[in-house]
Amino acid sequence: MKKNTLLIGLLLVSGTLAAQDWPAVQTEARPGSRWWWMGNTVDIPNLTYNIDEYAKAGLGTLEVTPIYGVQGMDDKELKFLSPEWTAMLKHTQAEANRNGMQIDMNTGTGWPFGGPEVTLEDAATKAIFQEYKIEGGEESTLNLEVKDPKQAKVAKLNKVMAYNAQGQKLDITSKVKDYRLTWKAPKGEWRIIALYIGKTQQKVKRAAPGGEGYVMNHLDKGSVKRYLDKFDRAFQRDKVAYPKTFFNDSYEVYQADWTPTLLEEFARRRGYKLENYFPEFLDEKRPEITTRIITDYRETISDLLIENFTRQWTAWAHKHGSITRNQGHGSPANLIDVYASVDIPECEGFGLSQFHIKGLRQDSLTRKNDSDISMLKYASSAAHITGKPYTSSETFTWLTEHFRTSLSQCKPDMDLMFVSGVNHMFFHGTPYSPKEAEWPGWLFYATINMSPTNSIWRDAPAFFQYITRCQSFLQMGKPDNDFLVYLPVYDMWEEQPGRLLLFDIHQMAKRAPKFIKTIHQITSNGYDVDYISDKYLQNTRYEGGNLRTEGGSNYKAIIVPAVKYMPEKVLAHLVSLAKQGATIVFMENYPKDVPGFGNLESRRNAFTKVQKQLPAISDFNQSISSSFGKGHIITGTDYAATLGKCKVMPEEMKTNFGLQYIRRQHSTGHHYFISSLQDKGVDNWITLSVNEPTAMLFDPMTGEKGKAQTRIKDGKLQIYLQLQSGESVILQTFDHPVETQAWKYIQEQPVSLSLDHDWTLRFVQSTPAIEGTFAIDSPTSWTEINHPNAKINMGTGLYSLETVLPALNADDWILDLGDLRESARIRINGKEAGTVWAAPFRLKVGKYLQPGKNLIEIEVTNLPANRIAELDRQNVPWRKFKEINFVGLNYKKNKYDSWEVLPSGLNGGVKLIPITTL
Repeated sequence: MKKNTLLIGLLLVSGTLAAQDWPAVQTEARPGSRWWWMGNTVDIPNLTYNIDEYAKAGLGTLEVTPIYGVQGMDDKELKFLSPEWTAMLKHTQAEANRNGMQIDMNTGTGWPFGGPEVTLEDAATKAIFQEYKIEGGEESTLNLEVKDPKQAKVAKLNKVMAYNAQGQKLDITSKVKDYRLTWKAPKGEWRIIALYIGKTQQKVKRAAPGGEGYVMNHLDKGSVKRYLDKFDRAFQRDKVAYPKTFFNDSYEVYQADWTPTLLEEFARRRGYKLENYFPEFLDEKRPEITTRIITDYRETISDLLIENFTRQWTAWAHKHGSITRNQGHGSPANLIDVYASVDIPECEGFGLSQFHIKGLRQDSLTRKNDSDISMLKYASSAAHITGKPYTSSETFTWLTEHFRTSLSQCKPDMDLMFVSGVNHMFFHGTPYSPKEAEWPGWLFYATINMSPTNSIWRDAPAFFQYITRCQSFLQMGKPDNDFLVYLPVYDMWEEQPGRLLLFDIHQMAKRAPKFIKTIHQITSNGYDVDYISDKYLQNTRYEGGNLRTEGGSNYKAIIVPAVKYMPEKVLAHLVSLAKQGATIVFMENYPKDVPGFGNLESRRNAFTKVQKQLPAISDFNQSISSSFGKGHIITGTDYAATLGKCKVMPEEMKTNFGLQYIRRQHSTGHHYFISSLQDKGVDNWITLSVNEPTAMLFDPMTGEKGKAQTRIKDGKLQIYLQLQSGESVILQTFDHPVETQAWKYIQEQPVSLSLDHDWTLRFVQSTPAIEGTFAIDSPTSWTEINHPNAKINMGTGLYSLETVLPALNADDWILDLGDLRESARIRINGKEAGTVWAAPFRLKVGKYLQPGKNLIEIEVTNLPANRIAELDRQNVPWRKFKEINFVGLNYKKNKYDSWEVLPSGLNGGVKLIPITTL
């Protein structure tokens, strides 16, 4: 990886790569996929077959994740980490190496981490509190056995405290023997609170054979170490090479809100004993003291998870020459800090976004995307501020119902990942399926099934090539976002009810509504941001006119949203940065107080001393820039006006044209990924916020490239950009001249050639079979032809037409496929012209056309939906998987026999458009 990166850097310095070529493709630039090993029922011939198919299509990385098995295959299942299993892993590594692929591995089966070696002592832990009242002055006896029958045999008494109205707090744990408290309390009424270390008794979800068992205690260092030891024993026993990357899925450890050493850790970190405040800690009315203590508790849980789990896991991987890739969402930790504690932070897209792209097929059976850009940026922000080169994504989880997701529906959410900072994506996912398995093969319950058993696989290589081209640029250089935004995690911890707070993607609209609004306000004004936590903010310095994080990324200012709580040391560091020359923006108000309860008064005093140094602002409703030392402190409520005071030029492509983008810098300029994720395109001059004089455009769909038209207007660089709704492009600027061909801008001529008659149709492949050739005349869905299998098949139909090209003076021609269902390979006069798989379903074909008669052939592939619906109508038992088996979007078992027939093939609107190149 380092050698390839160095090569790219050297080529950039010379100008050769940047001026003439797409970046060299590393393995990481190609798409990866979660590779479900169902029941570990894998064998050598089929491992080879599957890997060959994946490599041929263009996948670069496979992440082995064993899960539950297939019914009737018990005798072929392999136990996780057994010698038989590691033999299959060794073969997988060898075959991947032969194909130029990389093998990653989940550090477990299913999720979360756990298994048969996890003892009850090492299992995930929860706190159980029981309360009693006694009258003092005479000896009392209490039975302190756990009342919950599910915890009776597993919970252990940890602490017994007594409290009275006068504020006395007594630790009476020593007075308990065999769960019986015998104590003569001083006179008065006493409240007794007993704490038990209980067990969640959560088992590994979707476990594979040999992986069943308790979920481990992620908060305990010893438990995590003992869990990792089993991998060392297996890998060393069987002399297996450790994988390039170990992976951990989203943190779904439910109810695990405690660990046996929490009270000691809490006292050491927060400066006071939590047990002295159990009544306040448990107060459901949540007065201020309660919210402060719960904030301290939540910060302690966050610290323990990061230190004892993610950092220890990462250090263990490094010891073996591996790295870690982790999904921090769903955990109780500060998301920036937990993502930053691993090598590759990974976000997750869950559902289908609605961008209103013109011509993009809608589907009533979809799941709304819970991961908008504000959620996706936690992972990339952590990577950017710490200098980590990759941000990965679990991509396309539950876009639509099974068998109904098209490549065209995938592209917009892939582009959303890219503009959010992702540059190393993983499909969710690809089930291993033996070649001999009856269709639809082996399937995972929550996936688009990006595998050879899905009809979309036929044209998926074009999609994979698109991803590879995009990622080759997005992995190049360094991030170049405008601002750092302070993550107000203490406000989030203080505001949210309950005790254990999990930052899962489905609940972020409730967890952080104000912060989400802040991010959308900033980005809508044409700026891009990374989030920064208290820890990493304190390590940020002012150098060379920029704010520089410890990872070496530069920013023009820090934005502090309308926060209430901020540690005194963080505020002091912000003041110090401003004095040195930095720009600090406070929106709506200055921070008002310190978080937490420990040493509250001394911390408040220190906070007040720093706060008094800030410029006196009588009205935050005005946008004011105040000189402060060598820098500036800017205040206001209106984001456009206030951020305008930072003298950072916004990107007009966002503010005036609605385009989404991400910008990076390289040694001689900058590069952008730009996507029109909206119902309109752009055909106009666009002012850039960077001023290098030369620019090139790269089309990641086709591989075309060329020198962009540029001009200087009002001292600013403008480029001419043409994008249709749903399209994307890569723009690269240079500080030196570039000698290459010009980018071909187009102007559609007013008259187009409608291809609405004389079509024929036959099937290249079809299941069930459809033989013969059909004179369909107009380009219509093949479900309308007179054949019993037309409405129930999955396949590829070849639409053919001979047409005479009119004698028009055109520089090129665009073939517009209109309402395409769902992707197509184009052949003109016997020559391959390209693959069309995403809106706006168009392709330049002029170089393949000839004067007079032309043969146009369009191989259209449909979705598997009509075929699977017919299998359900025939009661074919294809749902043959264990555990959850196969469920729909609502996680309920349902059949597809009532589905209406989905149109397939061409559906009208096909035309040839003559264009003039400009």
